[in-house]
Amino acid sequence: MSYSDLLKSGADMNEQRKYLAGGEQVAITIRIPANLRDAGKEEAEMESTSFSAFIRDAMIQRLVKE
Repeated sequence: MSYSDLLKSGADMNEQRKYLAGGEQVAITIRIPANLRDAGKEEAEMESTSFSAFIRDAMIQRLVKE
């Protein structure tokens, strides 16, 4: 099942979040400005989380809309 299939089925926010947070871990490479990376790392540290977790959370928040 793809994410779009999940949306078409009328899944609620919790089901969407569970789907997005689940699955196998994969490595990715992205290119972003150093200042954006540094700001993100600082914000993640203030929230006592890793930069990767900060990015994952931001993606989930963007994909799951109320």
